Amino acid sequence: MLSAGKLCLQRSARSAVRSLSAAPVRRASSGEPQEVRLDYLDGEHQGIVVLAMNRPHRMNAIGKLFASQLDESISKLKEDRTARAVVMKSDVPGVFCAGADLKERKEMKSEDVGPMVARFRSRVTELGDLPMPVIGALDGSALGGGLEIALGLDIRIAADNAKLGLVETRWSIIPGAGGAQRLPRLIGIGKAKELIFTAKVLNGKEAEEIGLVEHVVPQNSDSNAAYLKALEIAKEICARGPVAVRLAKQAINNGMQIDLSTALRVEESFYAQTIPLEDRVEGLKAFKEKRDPVYKGK
Repeated sequence: MLSAGKLCLQRSARSAVRSLSAAPVRRASSGEPQEVRLDYLDGEHQGIVVLAMNRPHRMNAIGKLFASQLDESISKLKEDRTARAVVMKSDVPGVFCAGADLKERKEMKSEDVGPMVARFRSRVTELGDLPMPVIGALDGSALGGGLEIALGLDIRIAADNAKLGLVETRWSIIPGAGGAQRLPRLIGIGKAKELIFTAKVLNGKEAEEIGLVEHVVPQNSDSNAAYLKALEIAKEICARGPVAVRLAKQAINNGMQIDLSTALRVEESFYAQTIPLEDRVEGLKAFKEKRDPVYKGK
């Protein structure tokens, strides 16, 4: 049974989705379904953008049209100064993303596979490099390339019945979109090797226990428990200084690629950029006046 607080959050999220102002990256033309779209939420969820995947007949497998629409969504988000947090989710019950479309892959020439995988690898990196935090809501299976997408995001939330795994060795290939690099950095080298060598699939609870996801939540009857939790976290992020959040993300991402001494200097340079902000002054005033700050992103 849902608690009153959880029930209120679920109703609030449903209301937000019903009343959202949809701003798709492209308008689906006749015969061209919209497999990836951006939804801009309003009301109490103002500032949250939902990056939704919807290719039900192929379990959100990454085909050519899907990839093209994802690219356009990423390009739009790169330039968006109003978005404070992004939640990436699936509209297909029971699945986040099934990875590469193996039917399309089977029809490709061997010489075309390498460039295609390289573009996918770059796409995952671009998702992670978006200026605002990106939260993955894993309410279903994220296998192969689907998990590689999730690994590229800032925060991952999984339902307890989600299925997560880098399963490429089952098909005599290896993770090619960053999974073999990001997974060991996230959970440790030995455990990552075990999971990749065996192609083992974990449920949400097992994934949380090894640090693969930050939160695991019991799935609900609407199959959107992870999405609701992601909205909750995104709402908290939206209440913070938007420029500071973006700078913090850059400081962490850049610092993790270098030695600690150099990283501390990088952090110092990003901190210096917060000193002249109007939002910093507003934060100090709000603290003194014992009220919530009103940040403008300046």
